[in-house]
Amino acid sequence: MNPTNPQGPVPDPVPPVNNLEVKAALLLLLLLALIVGSALYVMYARGAFERTQRLVLMSDDSEGVVAGMDMTFAGFAIGKVAQLELAEDGNVRILVDVPTKDAKWLRSSSIFTMEKALVGGTKIRAYSGVLSDPPLEDGAVRQVLRGDAAAEIPKLVAQVRDLLDNLNNMTKEDAPLQQSLANLQLATDRLKGPQGAMGLLLGNDDDAKQLAKTLGNANAVLARTDGLVKRLDSLVINADRQVFGQDPGGSGNATGGGLVGDARTTVQQLNGLLGEARGSLTKLDNLLVDAQGIASNTREATADLGALRSDVDASLRKVDALINDLNRKWPFARETEIKLP
Repeated sequence: MNPTNPQGPVPDPVPPVNNLEVKAALLLLLLLALIVGSALYVMYARGAFERTQRLVLMSDDSEGVVAGMDMTFAGFAIGKVAQLELAEDGNVRILVDVPTKDAKWLRSSSIFTMEKALVGGTKIRAYSGVLSDPPLEDGAVRQVLRGDAAAEIPKLVAQVRDLLDNLNNMTKEDAPLQQSLANLQLATDRLKGPQGAMGLLLGNDDDAKQLAKTLGNANAVLARTDGLVKRLDSLVINADRQVFGQDPGGSGNATGGGLVGDARTTVQQLNGLLGEARGSLTKLDNLLVDAQGIASNTREATADLGALRSDVDASLRKVDALINDLNRKWPFARETEIKLP
């Protein structure tokens, strides 16, 4: 029998790897390059090598704001919070880096808000209403407007508490609302009573009955008044017949009789007499015109007589002067009287 090896067959020895240390070093260098490349890519993708401009937002509270959060415009992220600082006056300086390619959306009239919702984190938003305004300069400092929905909760709770207190006061047994409802129920019962709304207005049934009786008497008086009005209508018709001479049918056509017709006839006669008098006055006016013409002729003749008298007076003065001259030249004449024709 052949003796056997209790440990089994011996394996063949592994051949040694050439330049093992060099290959391991190359593998480590490749791994390091991949890590550095990945880090650089991530930094590039996050805009670490992108040109930016700085924006400083001032606020009195920075609760909920952390470095790295986005600033949005129309729902798109256009900037990131770089860091937070505390100013000398106690306000918070929020430093925001905005890429140069996205800075065109920020203008000198832009408004920045910091909103805190009930659900979710704080959000910083930019609003630019007029894009034609000058662009926002680098390093600009702007005040941020805060809106905290959670801050309104205590005020809302206080208002709800006041509302509930008022509601409890209104629904108490001795509250004015309860008394008003009781009075309304009483008024409804009176409306359902035999007197109806009249009993509700007057307050008791006796007064309602008295008012109903008064209304009945008023109806009787109205009936008598209606009869009296009819009698007055008949009197008016008779008066029309007597005064205007209208027919009994009430058509309004005058028949020619009555006081008005007689007065109309008298007026017509009087108009005729006035016409005759007007003709006589016209004739008298003509006579007066003729007399005025005669008077004017007489006035002219009188003026002519005045001129003639002046001429006669001048002639007489000449004759008198001639006689006086003759008396001086003819001394033998004793008779100085001169007889005029």
